[in-house]
Amino acid sequence: MAKQLTTREQNYSEWYQDLVIKADMAENSAVRGCMVIKPYGFAIWEKMQSALDQMFKDTGHVNAYFPLFIPKSFFSKEAAHIEGFAKECAVVTHYRLKNTPDGKGIEVDPEAKLEEELIVRPTSETIIWNTYRNWIQSYRDLPILCNQWANVVRWEMRTRLFLRTAEFLWQEGHTAHATEKEAREETMKMLDVYGTFAEEFMAMPVLKGVKTANERFAGAIDTFCIEALMQDGKALQAGTSHFLGQNFAKAFDVKFTTKEGVQEHVWATSWGVSTRLIGALIMAHSDDNGLILPPKLAPIQVVIVPIYKNEEQLAQISEVAGKITSELKSKGISVKYDDRDTHKPGWKFSEYELKGVPVRIAIGPRDIENGTVEVARRDTMEKTTYQLMDLSLKIEHLLDKIQQNIYTKALEFRDETTHVADSFDEFKKLLDTKGGFIRAHWDGTTDTELKIKELTKATIRCIPLNEKPEAGKCILTGNPSIQRVVFARAY
Repeated sequence: MAKQLTTREQNYSEWYQDLVIKADMAENSAVRGCMVIKPYGFAIWEKMQSALDQMFKDTGHVNAYFPLFIPKSFFSKEAAHIEGFAKECAVVTHYRLKNTPDGKGIEVDPEAKLEEELIVRPTSETIIWNTYRNWIQSYRDLPILCNQWANVVRWEMRTRLFLRTAEFLWQEGHTAHATEKEAREETMKMLDVYGTFAEEFMAMPVLKGVKTANERFAGAIDTFCIEALMQDGKALQAGTSHFLGQNFAKAFDVKFTTKEGVQEHVWATSWGVSTRLIGALIMAHSDDNGLILPPKLAPIQVVIVPIYKNEEQLAQISEVAGKITSELKSKGISVKYDDRDTHKPGWKFSEYELKGVPVRIAIGPRDIENGTVEVARRDTMEKTTYQLMDLSLKIEHLLDKIQQNIYTKALEFRDETTHVADSFDEFKKLLDTKGGFIRAHWDGTTDTELKIKELTKATIRCIPLNEKPEAGKCILTGNPSIQRVVFARAY
């Protein structure tokens, strides 16, 4: 039987760490701050990747790949960009090792020093815009709509599996446009893609908004984000889309000739999500029994467990299970028949609960006689007896209901855990007693934003999009404010 988890109430952080490891998703590696993504965790990432990749292609994007190493001089060309990433950069200085004089070890060969040091990719704007300079001459070469699936390195000292590691997997889109209007439309289009993915695939409601100047991506004019709320009341930034203006085009001298024959700098965007989405998926939905995975992202959507006493019974059950498996697979449903004789049914039930398999089907001798199966839902833990007739259709509908139910539950939680504060005392009390999103007035200055963070550890998660102006007073300074913003403590 699977090992018991620390409960969320006992210690939310330990529960999360326990769950990642015991559900066989990832583990810490021999390299400090880096993780090994195990097959089950990687299968979830592959599902995310597949869905997002199709959404990117449906919106006209193509995949490419750019170098892992970036010349240090590239970073110096965009001042805000290097300032934002300088503390996180891993630097390659040499290209060869040699034996130590005593022959017992190895050391860096001092004669193999690179002429120019290389940065291990923390993000790819600089190397990509240096490349785009060669690709773009006229308006006919635009737009460029590229995405790459890659790994990046940001030298984090305090790490947590999936949420914050020194190396992680992600996708980064980098687009080039002839006009500001096109680039801004692209920025919002990709924000909408991320919002749709989070809500329809991850079953995770998100707030769309723009970041404050202090929270903006280094080198961007505007950063837009989707923000999600985890079960412990903390926020998690689930994706960002950046309008870069002409900053990188000017830094790398990327110009094009317009239809009118005029030379102009190109307009740019970048946008990305990473394996931290797996952390979000875990914390948004799972419980003290293990993972709860939305069917659209579950590596195994249905598991069939036989319950038998002898080989004759197993043979009868296997025949029925084989038919069910074929029917479910014909509908594009991923199914596993677990007929291992090394573990008892109770152990298997517990294991698949831990791994968040949305639907479990149990078949015993009596079910064979009655033409039925027992169906258990992971999201509600409810068990129901289903007739075998049209079972694949019933399971298909059940998976849709589970997907919707997981989203509805998360949305209700977010609504219940979103509060309004009109004074700083009320703000602090809500943070300490209830957490969640707090909608409050802010005077628009970075000084006030940083002071609130210093006093409460809460940050402005976003300035919500499409909200009507609302006159008020800043909760800290009392200065005029034109709109409420969303605060929270965050990962």
